[in-house]
Amino acid sequence: MRISEHPVLEFPEKKEVTFIFEGETLKGYEGEPIASALHANGVRVLRHSLKDNRPRGFFCAIGNCSSCYMEVNGEPNVRVCVEPLKEGMIVNRQEGKGKFEKR
Repeated sequence: MRISEHPVLEFPEKKEVTFIFEGETLKGYEGEPIASALHANGVRVLRHSLKDNRPRGFFCAIGNCSSCYMEVNGEPNVRVCVEPLKEGMIVNRQEGKGKFEKR
């Protein structure tokens, strides 16, 4: 699900990392946007719309919309299209507007 060869672009080697999505261990590359790693693993629905509960996926891919809000390491409303992937992250789809945990 990844582009590996391109006539103009180069793809430097990156460190492979594991992360947890909805309880399942997946692999991605350190520093790539979380949404890219999810897409490469076959995840197309990142969240559901608030009003009509319609599925939402990659849309703007530059952090301007809210289609990719997810919960990352317990923090809601993270724009995963611009958030870099790190080893061991825990990523979950977010219900509604998200809820902050009291600490």
